[in-house]
Amino acid sequence: MKQHWQQVVIRPEATLRATMEVIDRGVLQIALVVDDDGRLVGVVTDGDIRRALIRGLSLEHAVTDVMNKRPKVASPRDSKTQLITMMEGHHLYQLPVVDAEGRVVALESLKALYKQPSFPNPVFLMAGGFGKRLRPYTDDCPKPLLEIGGKPILETIVENFVKSGFKQFFLAVHYKAQLIKDYFGDGGRWGVTIEYIDEDEPMGTAGAIGLLPRDLPDVPLIVMNGDILTQIDFSRLLAYHNEQQAIATMCVREYEYQIPYGVVALEQQRVVGIEEKPLQNCMVNAGIYVLDHSLIETVAGQKSLDMPTLLNREVARGEVVSMFPVHDYWLDIGREADFLRAQGEYAKFF
Repeated sequence: MKQHWQQVVIRPEATLRATMEVIDRGVLQIALVVDDDGRLVGVVTDGDIRRALIRGLSLEHAVTDVMNKRPKVASPRDSKTQLITMMEGHHLYQLPVVDAEGRVVALESLKALYKQPSFPNPVFLMAGGFGKRLRPYTDDCPKPLLEIGGKPILETIVENFVKSGFKQFFLAVHYKAQLIKDYFGDGGRWGVTIEYIDEDEPMGTAGAIGLLPRDLPDVPLIVMNGDILTQIDFSRLLAYHNEQQAIATMCVREYEYQIPYGVVALEQQRVVGIEEKPLQNCMVNAGIYVLDHSLIETVAGQKSLDMPTLLNREVARGEVVSMFPVHDYWLDIGREADFLRAQGEYAKFF
Protein backbone atom coordinates (compact mmCIF):
# COMPACT_ATOMS: atom_id res chain seq x y z
CA MET A 1 0.00 0.00 0.00
CA LYS A 2 1.29 3.44 -0.88
CA GLN A 3 1.93 5.94 1.87
CA HIS A 4 -0.52 8.84 1.73
CA TRP A 5 2.05 11.26 0.31
CA GLN A 6 2.92 8.93 -2.55
CA GLN A 7 -0.67 9.16 -3.72
CA VAL A 8 -0.29 12.89 -4.43
CA VAL A 9 3.01 12.79 -6.31
CA ILE A 10 3.00 14.17 -9.86
CA ARG A 11 5.60 14.84 -12.51
CA PRO A 12 6.57 18.34 -13.74
CA GLU A 13 4.98 17.70 -17.14
CA ALA A 14 1.55 16.96 -15.61
CA THR A 15 -1.36 19.14 -16.72
CA LEU A 16 -3.60 21.14 -14.42
CA ARG A 17 -6.39 18.69 -15.20
CA ALA A 18 -4.31 15.70 -14.12
CA THR A 19 -3.14 17.60 -11.05
CA MET A 20 -6.71 18.35 -10.02
CA GLU A 21 -7.56 14.66 -10.29
CA VAL A 22 -4.59 13.77 -8.05
CA ILE A 23 -5.54 16.39 -5.49
CA ASP A 24 -9.15 15.23 -5.41
CA ARG A 25 -8.11 11.59 -5.14
CA GLY A 26 -5.63 12.26 -2.35
CA VAL A 27 -8.06 14.36 -0.24
CA LEU A 28 -5.08 16.35 1.07
CA GLN A 29 -5.68 19.51 -1.01
CA ILE A 30 -2.09 19.37 -2.27
CA ALA A 31 0.07 17.69 -4.90
CA LEU A 32 3.84 17.20 -4.72
CA VAL A 33 5.79 17.81 -7.92
CA VAL A 34 8.94 15.65 -7.98
CA ASP A 35 11.67 14.94 -10.53
CA ASP A 36 13.04 11.59 -11.74
CA ASP A 37 15.11 11.20 -8.56
CA GLY A 38 12.21 11.90 -6.21
CA ARG A 39 13.41 15.39 -5.35
CA LEU A 40 10.74 17.96 -4.59
CA VAL A 41 10.60 20.70 -7.23
CA GLY A 42 7.34 22.31 -6.16
CA VAL A 43 3.91 21.97 -4.60
CA VAL A 44 0.51 22.90 -5.93
CA THR A 45 -2.76 23.28 -4.05
CA ASP A 46 -6.38 23.40 -5.09
CA GLY A 47 -6.23 27.15 -4.53
CA ASP A 48 -3.25 27.51 -6.90
CA ILE A 49 -5.19 25.82 -9.69
CA ARG A 50 -8.33 27.87 -9.10
CA ARG A 51 -6.33 31.10 -9.25
CA ALA A 52 -4.70 29.90 -12.49
CA LEU A 53 -8.08 29.23 -14.07
CA ILE A 54 -9.31 32.67 -13.03
CA ARG A 55 -6.25 34.12 -14.84
CA GLY A 56 -7.40 32.34 -18.00
CA LEU A 57 -5.04 29.33 -18.07
CA SER A 58 -6.56 26.15 -19.53
CA LEU A 59 -6.75 22.79 -17.79
CA GLU A 60 -4.20 21.46 -20.28
CA HIS A 61 -1.57 23.94 -19.07
CA ALA A 62 1.60 22.52 -17.43
CA VAL A 63 1.53 22.47 -13.64
CA THR A 64 5.08 23.92 -13.50
CA ASP A 65 3.66 27.32 -14.46
CA VAL A 66 1.42 27.54 -11.41
CA MET A 67 3.20 25.51 -8.72
CA ASN A 68 5.02 27.03 -5.76
CA LYS A 69 8.66 26.48 -6.69
CA ARG A 70 9.99 27.42 -3.24
CA PRO A 71 7.69 25.68 -0.78
CA LYS A 72 8.29 25.47 2.94
CA VAL A 73 9.69 22.06 3.85
CA ALA A 74 10.60 20.21 7.02
CA SER A 75 13.46 17.89 7.94
CA PRO A 76 13.02 14.30 9.18
CA ARG A 77 14.74 15.55 12.34
CA ASP A 78 12.00 18.07 13.17
CA SER A 79 9.86 17.17 16.17
CA LYS A 80 6.08 17.26 16.27
CA THR A 81 6.23 20.57 18.16
CA GLN A 82 8.56 22.08 15.56
CA LEU A 83 6.30 20.92 12.72
CA ILE A 84 3.20 22.45 14.30
CA THR A 85 5.02 25.71 15.03
CA MET A 86 6.25 25.96 11.43
CA MET A 87 2.85 25.18 9.94
CA GLU A 88 0.94 27.54 12.20
CA GLY A 89 3.50 30.30 11.67
CA HIS A 90 3.13 30.10 7.88
CA HIS A 91 -0.60 29.22 7.84
CA LEU A 92 0.02 25.82 6.25
CA TYR A 93 -2.20 22.75 6.46
CA GLN A 94 0.36 20.41 4.86
CA LEU A 95 4.15 20.35 4.98
CA PRO A 96 6.46 18.16 2.85
CA VAL A 97 9.33 16.48 4.66
CA VAL A 98 12.51 16.09 2.61
CA ASP A 99 15.88 14.52 3.30
CA ALA A 100 19.30 16.15 2.91
CA GLU A 101 19.20 15.53 -0.87
CA GLY A 102 15.76 17.11 -1.23
CA ARG A 103 13.89 13.85 -1.75
CA VAL A 104 10.39 13.61 -0.33
CA VAL A 105 10.13 11.18 2.58
CA ALA A 106 6.81 12.25 4.15
CA LEU A 107 3.95 14.72 4.03
CA GLU A 108 2.76 16.06 7.37
CA SER A 109 -0.80 17.25 7.93
CA LEU A 110 -1.68 19.78 10.61
CA LYS A 111 -4.93 17.95 11.30
CA ALA A 112 -3.10 14.66 11.82
CA LEU A 113 -0.49 16.29 14.07
CA TYR A 114 -3.21 17.68 16.32
CA LYS A 115 -4.94 14.32 16.57
CA GLN A 116 -4.03 12.79 19.92
CA PRO A 117 -2.59 9.28 19.49
CA SER A 118 -2.86 6.58 22.13
CA PHE A 119 -0.06 4.07 22.67
CA PRO A 120 -0.33 0.79 24.62
CA ASN A 121 3.41 0.84 25.31
CA PRO A 122 4.34 1.06 29.00
CA VAL A 123 6.83 3.72 30.10
CA PHE A 124 9.41 2.84 32.78
CA LEU A 125 11.06 5.84 34.46
CA MET A 126 14.16 5.34 36.59
CA ALA A 127 13.74 7.61 39.62
CA GLY A 128 15.62 5.85 42.41
CA GLY A 129 19.05 7.49 42.29
CA PHE A 130 20.69 9.36 45.17
CA GLY A 131 21.61 12.43 43.10
CA LYS A 132 24.96 12.68 44.91
CA ARG A 133 26.44 15.13 42.38
CA LEU A 134 23.61 17.55 43.11
CA ARG A 135 24.12 17.81 46.85
CA PRO A 136 23.12 19.78 48.87
CA TYR A 137 19.97 20.17 46.69
CA THR A 138 19.26 16.46 47.07
CA ASP A 139 19.96 16.15 50.80
CA ASP A 140 16.25 16.41 51.59
CA CYS A 141 14.71 16.04 48.12
CA PRO A 142 15.13 13.22 45.58
CA LYS A 143 16.53 14.50 42.30
CA PRO A 144 13.36 13.75 40.25
CA LEU A 145 11.43 16.14 42.51
CA LEU A 146 13.84 19.06 42.11
CA GLU A 147 11.91 21.88 40.51
CA ILE A 148 12.71 23.35 37.11
CA GLY A 149 10.28 25.87 35.68
CA GLY A 150 8.16 25.70 38.84
CA LYS A 151 7.54 21.93 38.73
CA PRO A 152 9.52 18.73 39.45
CA ILE A 153 11.73 17.37 36.68
CA LEU A 154 9.84 14.08 36.74
CA GLU A 155 6.48 15.83 36.37
CA THR A 156 7.66 17.49 33.15
CA ILE A 157 8.80 14.09 31.88
CA VAL A 158 5.46 12.46 32.70
CA GLU A 159 3.50 15.31 31.12
CA ASN A 160 5.53 15.08 27.90
CA PHE A 161 4.70 11.39 27.65
CA VAL A 162 1.04 12.04 28.43
CA LYS A 163 0.86 14.68 25.68
CA SER A 164 2.32 12.11 23.29
CA GLY A 165 -0.40 9.58 24.11
CA PHE A 166 1.14 7.26 26.72
CA LYS A 167 -1.06 6.09 29.59
CA GLN A 168 0.75 3.42 31.61
CA PHE A 169 3.74 4.34 33.77
CA PHE A 170 6.06 2.51 36.15
CA LEU A 171 8.43 4.44 38.40
CA ALA A 172 11.49 2.72 39.86
CA VAL A 173 12.09 4.34 43.26
CA HIS A 174 14.59 3.94 46.11
CA TYR A 175 16.06 7.14 47.60
CA LYS A 176 13.31 9.03 49.47
CA ALA A 177 10.79 6.93 47.59
CA GLN A 178 7.80 7.96 49.70
CA LEU A 179 8.16 11.60 48.68
CA ILE A 180 7.85 10.59 45.02
CA LYS A 181 4.88 8.31 45.76
CA ASP A 182 3.11 11.02 47.73
CA TYR A 183 3.55 13.53 44.91
CA PHE A 184 2.48 11.37 41.95
CA GLY A 185 0.03 9.00 43.63
CA ASP A 186 -1.72 6.66 41.23
CA GLY A 187 -1.41 9.06 38.29
CA GLY A 188 -5.06 10.10 38.37
CA ARG A 189 -4.18 13.81 38.24
CA TRP A 190 -2.81 13.24 34.74
CA GLY A 191 -5.43 10.73 33.61
CA VAL A 192 -2.93 7.85 33.59
CA THR A 193 -1.93 4.92 35.78
CA ILE A 194 1.29 5.01 37.79
CA GLU A 195 2.69 1.99 39.61
CA TYR A 196 5.88 1.83 41.63
CA ILE A 197 8.80 -0.58 41.50
CA ASP A 198 10.59 -0.49 44.86
CA GLU A 199 14.32 -1.15 44.77
CA ASP A 200 15.30 -2.42 48.21
CA GLU A 201 18.85 -1.65 47.15
CA PRO A 202 20.17 0.15 44.05
CA MET A 203 19.85 -2.22 41.07
CA GLY A 204 21.62 -0.26 38.35
CA THR A 205 20.06 1.33 35.28
CA ALA A 206 18.46 -1.92 34.07
CA GLY A 207 18.12 -4.25 37.07
CA ALA A 208 14.71 -2.95 38.16
CA ILE A 209 13.25 -3.96 34.77
CA GLY A 210 13.23 -7.51 36.13
CA LEU A 211 10.75 -6.43 38.82
CA LEU A 212 8.10 -5.32 36.33
CA PRO A 213 4.84 -7.28 36.28
CA ARG A 214 4.86 -10.37 34.08
CA ASP A 215 1.52 -9.46 32.47
CA LEU A 216 2.72 -6.40 30.54
CA PRO A 217 1.29 -6.06 27.04
CA ASP A 218 3.39 -7.70 24.32
CA VAL A 219 4.67 -4.40 22.94
CA PRO A 220 8.02 -2.57 23.25
CA LEU A 221 8.79 -0.88 26.56
CA ILE A 222 10.19 2.66 26.74
CA VAL A 223 12.79 3.14 29.48
CA MET A 224 14.08 6.57 30.44
CA ASN A 225 16.17 8.06 33.22
CA GLY A 226 14.09 10.28 35.48
CA ASP A 227 16.46 13.25 35.33
CA ILE A 228 16.36 14.10 31.62
CA LEU A 229 14.65 17.06 30.01
CA THR A 230 14.01 16.47 26.33
CA GLN A 231 11.66 17.30 23.48
CA ILE A 232 12.22 14.00 21.70
CA ASP A 233 9.26 12.77 19.62
CA PHE A 234 8.49 9.44 21.30
CA SER A 235 6.09 8.34 18.55
CA ARG A 236 8.91 8.65 16.01
CA LEU A 237 11.24 6.77 18.32
CA LEU A 238 8.77 3.87 18.55
CA ALA A 239 8.18 3.86 14.80
CA TYR A 240 11.94 3.79 14.18
CA HIS A 241 12.41 0.92 16.63
CA ASN A 242 9.73 -1.12 14.89
CA GLU A 243 11.19 -0.38 11.45
CA GLN A 244 14.61 -1.62 12.57
CA GLN A 245 13.15 -4.88 13.94
CA ALA A 246 15.61 -4.52 16.80
CA ILE A 247 15.70 -6.24 20.18
CA ALA A 248 16.50 -2.81 21.61
CA THR A 249 17.03 0.78 20.51
CA MET A 250 19.30 3.22 22.32
CA CYS A 251 18.93 6.96 21.89
CA VAL A 252 22.28 8.59 21.27
CA ARG A 253 23.44 12.15 21.10
CA GLU A 254 26.48 13.73 19.47
CA TYR A 255 29.01 14.97 22.01
CA GLU A 256 31.80 17.35 21.03
CA TYR A 257 34.83 18.07 23.17
CA GLN A 258 38.12 19.85 22.65
CA ILE A 259 41.48 18.40 23.58
CA PRO A 260 43.28 21.27 25.36
CA TYR A 261 46.69 20.36 23.93
CA GLY A 262 48.40 19.99 20.60
CA VAL A 263 47.90 16.41 19.38
CA VAL A 264 51.03 14.96 17.82
CA ALA A 265 50.89 12.46 14.96
CA LEU A 266 53.83 10.06 14.96
CA GLU A 267 55.37 7.51 12.66
CA GLN A 268 57.87 5.50 14.67
CA GLN A 269 60.14 8.18 16.17
CA ARG A 270 59.23 10.97 13.74
CA VAL A 271 56.71 13.73 14.19
CA VAL A 272 54.62 13.91 11.02
CA GLY A 273 52.08 16.50 12.14
CA ILE A 274 50.72 18.56 15.00
CA GLU A 275 47.07 19.54 15.38
CA GLU A 276 46.49 22.26 17.93
CA LYS A 277 43.58 21.67 20.33
CA PRO A 278 41.47 19.59 17.95
CA LEU A 279 37.74 19.05 18.35
CA GLN A 280 36.62 15.46 18.79
CA ASN A 281 33.13 14.07 18.20
CA CYS A 282 31.50 10.92 19.48
CA MET A 283 28.03 9.52 20.06
CA VAL A 284 27.01 9.18 23.71
CA ASN A 285 24.22 7.35 25.50
CA ALA A 286 21.20 9.67 25.95
CA GLY A 287 19.56 7.58 28.68
CA ILE A 288 16.42 6.70 26.68
CA TYR A 289 15.75 3.19 25.38
CA VAL A 290 13.13 1.04 23.69
CA LEU A 291 13.23 -2.62 24.68
CA ASP A 292 11.44 -5.47 22.96
CA HIS A 293 9.00 -7.28 25.24
CA SER A 294 11.05 -10.49 24.98
CA LEU A 295 14.07 -8.73 26.48
CA ILE A 296 12.27 -7.94 29.74
CA GLU A 297 12.07 -11.63 30.65
CA THR A 298 15.86 -12.01 30.42
CA VAL A 299 16.38 -9.48 33.22
CA ALA A 300 14.16 -11.19 35.80
CA GLY A 301 15.92 -12.33 38.95
CA GLN A 302 19.10 -10.29 38.47
CA LYS A 303 20.13 -8.32 41.53
CA SER A 304 21.93 -5.51 39.73
CA LEU A 305 22.37 -4.74 36.06
CA ASP A 306 23.37 -1.67 34.07
CA MET A 307 21.82 -0.93 30.69
CA PRO A 308 25.16 -0.95 28.79
CA THR A 309 25.86 -4.45 30.16
CA LEU A 310 22.41 -5.64 29.06
CA LEU A 311 22.76 -4.20 25.56
CA ASN A 312 26.33 -5.43 25.13
CA ARG A 313 25.10 -8.88 26.04
CA GLU A 314 22.47 -8.75 23.31
CA VAL A 315 25.03 -7.52 20.78
CA ALA A 316 27.30 -10.45 21.69
CA ARG A 317 24.38 -12.82 21.08
CA GLY A 318 23.98 -11.43 17.58
CA GLU A 319 20.79 -9.48 18.28
CA VAL A 320 20.11 -6.14 16.58
CA VAL A 321 20.59 -3.16 18.89
CA SER A 322 19.84 -0.03 16.90
CA MET A 323 20.64 3.58 17.68
CA PHE A 324 18.28 6.55 17.37
CA PRO A 325 20.08 9.93 17.03
CA VAL A 326 18.54 12.66 19.19
CA HIS A 327 18.59 16.07 17.53
CA ASP A 328 15.88 17.56 19.73
CA TYR A 329 16.44 19.45 22.97
CA TRP A 330 18.08 17.16 25.53
CA LEU A 331 19.69 17.86 28.89
CA ASP A 332 20.80 15.44 31.59
CA ILE A 333 20.36 17.10 34.99
CA GLY A 334 23.38 15.46 36.59
CA ARG A 335 25.42 18.35 37.96
CA GLU A 336 24.71 21.71 39.51
CA ALA A 337 25.73 23.47 36.27
CA ASP A 338 23.12 21.42 34.37
CA PHE A 339 20.47 22.17 36.98
CA LEU A 340 21.10 25.91 36.75
CA ARG A 341 21.24 25.79 32.94
CA ALA A 342 17.87 24.03 32.84
CA GLN A 343 16.32 26.80 34.93
CA GLY A 344 17.21 29.30 32.23
CA GLU A 345 16.23 27.12 29.26
CA TYR A 346 12.92 25.72 30.53
CA ALA A 347 10.70 28.58 29.38
CA LYS A 348 12.24 28.48 25.88
CA PHE A 349 11.75 24.76 25.27
CA PHE A 350 8.82 23.80 27.50
